Amino acid sequence: MGTDPAARRPAEQAGDGTGMRPWRFVVWFGIVSLLADFVYEGARSVTGPLLASLGASATLVGVVTGAGEAAALLPRLLFGPLADRTGRFWALAIGGYALTVAAVPLLGVAGSLGAACTLVIAERVGKAVRSPAKDTLLSHATAATGRGRGFAVHEALDQVGAVIGPLTVAAVLAATGGYGPALGVLAAPGVAALLLLRWLRSRVPDPSRYESAPPARPPVTPAQPQAPAQPQAPALVRRPLPRAFWAYAAFTAATMTGFTTYGVLSFHLVRHHLLTASAVPVLYAGTMLGGALASLVTGWLYDRIGPRTLVALPVLAAAVPPLGFADAVAPAAIGALLWGAALGVQESTLRAVVADLVPAPRRATAYGVFAAVVGLAMLAGGALTGALYAVSVPALVVTVATVQAAALALLATVRPGRRPVTPG
Repeated sequence: MGTDPAARRPAEQAGDGTGMRPWRFVVWFGIVSLLADFVYEGARSVTGPLLASLGASATLVGVVTGAGEAAALLPRLLFGPLADRTGRFWALAIGGYALTVAAVPLLGVAGSLGAACTLVIAERVGKAVRSPAKDTLLSHATAATGRGRGFAVHEALDQVGAVIGPLTVAAVLAATGGYGPALGVLAAPGVAALLLLRWLRSRVPDPSRYESAPPARPPVTPAQPQAPAQPQAPALVRRPLPRAFWAYAAFTAATMTGFTTYGVLSFHLVRHHLLTASAVPVLYAGTMLGGALASLVTGWLYDRIGPRTLVALPVLAAAVPPLGFADAVAPAAIGALLWGAALGVQESTLRAVVADLVPAPRRATAYGVFAAVVGLAMLAGGALTGALYAVSVPALVVTVATVQAAALALLATVRPGRRPVTPG
């Protein structure tokens, strides 16, 4: 006898009021991120050499790239609670993507170091606007797919764009020798990302139904549109964040304080004539591919063994400086690849843990607070590693190893009390 479709889990059907099955939503959202990463990772792959060509020092590159990461994270303290209070998750996501799509082509024609630094940071602000809302939208679907695997698949697709973008920039830069054409071509995938995002919103106006839909709900039809998500009740929005969340944030802050930026790594590669400026984006593409693989592996492990998976992050971060700042191509390239793997864990599994620690009415706020903590840590890490690189690479290696050892000790104190999710 066949299984009655009405007896299936509601989130496994398109007829739960969402208009799309959860895995399809994850994949389509991943394609949006793929196109967006095509744009901004293409730009980030040449940030170090571009700023250096305009007269920046190693310290300034470290500070600007660290400040850029902070700008991608700290403003989420505002935009996370704003998303929870207003329920305008889609509007914030689309607006943030639009800012990034506009900033990148302008970066290619920046005529001064000050303008280029401003645009680097502006592009990252776009990420701050969209990310709490985007992560919350995605977290609802991953309640049905499995947190670790859902975020990992999204991140893997995201990283595909992070491979294609730098390779495209490298090809155009090699052909033309100019940053203007190399970054100008990234406008096309940016527009495509915005169009696809608007279509996805029309299909799934309220992804929270993946997490809370009743067992049987008629399919969405043109005559029965679903209303957008409503603002949360004030009492729910104002609840304190769980204690386990703060312990987890402390661990993350420690490990990201000892995390260098690709801007400093690429500065080293070009300054020491290990790679040409046009080859740097190719290596960056390799780091993004490594990040995609790392996110899939750690996401799969997280659904089975929980936060112990995150031991990999400080271990990888500690291994980056002794290799990445070597004076030979092979170890420096391996160090960059390990940096990409650590970034993949940061961008996928770290976010999955937050979704398991914090209930839905406070989740965008938690993502905003968490990102602010990470942003401050990355600003400190970018400035620290850039300054130490200018003084002494051995001192940089020892400092990062010490910071990551402290992070491992903090991870041992995290007790989230989560239950592994069994995907449908």
